Amino acid sequence: KASLLLLCILLCYQAFHFHVAQAYARLGYPHAQHIVGQRYLQGAGVEKNEKLAMHWFRQAAGQGHPQSSFSLALGALSNMTAAMEEREVEKLLGVAAAHGLREAQELLENILKSRKLP
Repeated sequence: KASLLLLCILLCYQAFHFHVAQAYARLGYPHAQHIVGQRYLQGAGVEKNEKLAMHWFRQAAGQGHPQSSFSLALGALSNMTAAMEEREVEKLLGVAAAHGLREAQELLENILKSRKLP
């Protein structure tokens, strides 16, 4: 019985946390927008929805949120979001890399190297 109660509390907490984050996301807070995007991408506390995930990542990235910039760039490279301008992915990765996201820096370097090859 205790484990069932614990599971119920955990599931209710996840749903509650999502709704609180979503309220702040709608108010324009970039960190909350990123959290909502992550939840939609992973299907954590909400039904998985890549389109909504990319929407929220775009909102946060528009305010300079580095993790959302990286997530949106990955979404674009994985065809999870509408096509972007030619250099938009590089710009997003540049924002993330400038904030110390090593994965973004490595991916940006690989993209730039591949463009230089004949």
